[in-house]
Amino acid sequence: MMIIMHPGAPKAQVEAVIAEIENQKLSSHLIEGVEQTIIGAVGDGHYVAKEIFEALPGVLSVQRISQPYKLASRQFHEQDSIFELDGFSVGSTEIPIIAGPCSVESRAQILEIAQAVKEGGANALRGGIFKPRTSPYAFQGLGEEGLEYMVEARDRTGLPIVVEVMAVSQIKMMEKYVDVFQLGARNMQNFNLLRAIGETRTPVLFKRGMSATIEEMLMASEYIISGGNTRVMLCERGIRTFETATRNTTDINAIPVLKKLTHLPVIIDPSHSTGDSAYVSAVAKAGIAAGADGIIVEVHQNPAHAISDGRQSLTPEAFAKMVKQVKAVAEAVDRCLVSPLTIRED
Repeated sequence: MMIIMHPGAPKAQVEAVIAEIENQKLSSHLIEGVEQTIIGAVGDGHYVAKEIFEALPGVLSVQRISQPYKLASRQFHEQDSIFELDGFSVGSTEIPIIAGPCSVESRAQILEIAQAVKEGGANALRGGIFKPRTSPYAFQGLGEEGLEYMVEARDRTGLPIVVEVMAVSQIKMMEKYVDVFQLGARNMQNFNLLRAIGETRTPVLFKRGMSATIEEMLMASEYIISGGNTRVMLCERGIRTFETATRNTTDINAIPVLKKLTHLPVIIDPSHSTGDSAYVSAVAKAGIAAGADGIIVEVHQNPAHAISDGRQSLTPEAFAKMVKQVKAVAEAVDRCLVSPLTIRED
């Protein structure tokens, strides 16, 4: 349920409400606005009477949240969630672009591509260092060595780094390096991993599962938010359907639906949703037109020789062209791209 305090309610009254929430074996989540404070009481609270909280000093009203996902719901947080990430905001009118290779293959490769995507208009660098592959014999990533290369790329370009985490055991080590955890489609309902990420305060790029409904995605994201990590970006990366012309089917519908249901930022991944570089730019533009708050895209200096996902990777030249086209679409819908930082000179 959502407990709305009177404007200007003193701290002591807010603390008394939180104490009663905990007394009822629920967890409290505080949102302090400029004019009003809202406290979420989350848990198996349908047996708890609203009147218990309505009688407390300073409480204006108590509302039950009808959606099964509570903290991710717009009922709980009406305004769009906006958070800062190394010089730019996510969820505002600005649209950040995350770009980089599917896999970090070598030091030289990631340093070269980081510089290229920076010059092309990227605001953050993605790169896989633990790779979830269909075959156990395929390249599995460079591990911590790859993270060290990503950090060096960040130091040279200023781009924050986005890296997929695949297991609870990896979190402690990765926290030292990464700016944003990526939670991949295969792990969308890995609830132990979700809970562990929720205990961190590292922002999360949370990808929709291959066959997940929108409600299942939001319910899964609730595991992270309920742990206290509220900086979650939802990512539409295509779902599995009967269609075989593309790797997945991009659910453009999901973007406006999510924007209606949740306050969390929504990112579009045109690379995985199509699986073909020929369609990436078109889907990126469609995603922004539909209301997406950002783009994550795969870029490789030589896609034909990429260790993984070369077919869906843009060349740096194609990426720069896509950014220009996306900029025009963003401006047409009263948005703008995040201005790139100045390239560092060695």
